[in-house]
Amino acid sequence: MTTRSLPSAGFSITVRVSVPADSTSIGRLTTAAGDADAIVTALDVVDSDHQTVTVDLTCDTADAAHAESVVHHLESLDGVQVRKVSDRTFLLHLGGKIEVSSKVNLRNRDELSRAYTPGVARVCMAIAENPEDARRLTIKRNTIAVVSDGSAVLGLGNIGPAAAMPVMEGKAALFKRFGRVDAWPVVLDTQDSDEIVSIVKALAPAYGGINLEDIAAPRCFEIEAKLREALDIPVFHDDQHGTAICVLAALTNALRVVGKQMSDVRVVVSGSGAAGTAIMKLLLKQGVGDIIACDRPGALHRGMPGLSGSWEWLVEHTNKSNYSGSLAGALAGADVFIGVSAPNLLEGKDIATMNSDAIVFALANPDPEVDPREARQYATVVATGRSDQPNQINNLLAFPGVFRGLLDAQAPKWTDDMALAAAKAIADSVGEESLNASVIVPSVFDPKVSPAVAAAVRAVAKGAEDPDPDSEKAPLSLR
Repeated sequence: MTTRSLPSAGFSITVRVSVPADSTSIGRLTTAAGDADAIVTALDVVDSDHQTVTVDLTCDTADAAHAESVVHHLESLDGVQVRKVSDRTFLLHLGGKIEVSSKVNLRNRDELSRAYTPGVARVCMAIAENPEDARRLTIKRNTIAVVSDGSAVLGLGNIGPAAAMPVMEGKAALFKRFGRVDAWPVVLDTQDSDEIVSIVKALAPAYGGINLEDIAAPRCFEIEAKLREALDIPVFHDDQHGTAICVLAALTNALRVVGKQMSDVRVVVSGSGAAGTAIMKLLLKQGVGDIIACDRPGALHRGMPGLSGSWEWLVEHTNKSNYSGSLAGALAGADVFIGVSAPNLLEGKDIATMNSDAIVFALANPDPEVDPREARQYATVVATGRSDQPNQINNLLAFPGVFRGLLDAQAPKWTDDMALAAAKAIADSVGEESLNASVIVPSVFDPKVSPAVAAAVRAVAKGAEDPDPDSEKAPLSLR
């Protein structure tokens, strides 16, 4: 079963071409790009003379092979000369995506003496006498480490720490843009769990939180558990908890759309790794009716040979009827499908066996478990992880606000209650007047979302009414 990928900005190219200076040439370019199934997003004239016009044609394509096909299609036009092809994604990454900038001016000896020696020594001694002051007097107050070993990067697999850097840089940029959180990539050239724990423990004094990223299961569970035990700052594995928060938020609103209760629905989850396990645990804590967990061997069930630790837990807490068949068979009569696994596992006919007013979250990226166009023929609510489809379920809705709240509260731990509060804040960010089958989650650019999530997390962390995040901005007392 194959499904052609849809064009996206991730494979955007700019083609510089020279064409004859007549009234039809530029129109032929855009028509040819459209005929090649590209989506034209911009066209700019960069130079011209009496005989030729030089144009930059920018378009979205589906993948590298499609981009090459589009270029060949343009080259085949009479009078067209392709002069240069630029991959806009690679251009964006040249030299990296983040930088360090100073918050203080260093214009003269007076400022230098306070920012560095001799004045800095007084601050160092104050922290030595009271280590908790590091949260106020250093970057620890607003800085987290984005830690990865490169063993489970996006859908790319075990590509190592150097290849993981572009993702970690991007994550750091998102933390700053959406949560005002300073984050820094920490990629580790080891995949030994104990060594990772030891390194992160040694680095921890500089940070107010640890965001684990793209570490393969089941090691990610062990690493997170050991770090939580050892550190007095929150440890948050975004592939687990960020995904779970966003899925719960989306499901909360999807159930509102179809008029069903969480306690009444049966959910089928494809993918029982880090993300899938976290999703199922959070749904169970929220009181979901029943879950059937599926992975490559089919439905996880009691009596199944070769169960790992996390799968043993799932078998004990899900699948009330002990169903033991395939993923497609598990969908029969189910209310909700959640996919965090692999592309093109299902067809529309499989979705057709689900209960009325079915909900489908096919979140494998870039190609989902079922073509969303097919799923919409049978399901009332369909969501994906793609930005070019309605109802994008994106961790960006959660993690910037989560860490903003954790840092503001100086929270020592991350808890399930914080996750539930964050999910509710995201769901409630979609106003009742806006909620429908195509809008079950807010836009990642909605400015209300991150502050709402932060406030919800702060309130749980403080165990009381939401504190004022600006309360620590008062000047230090001299006595």
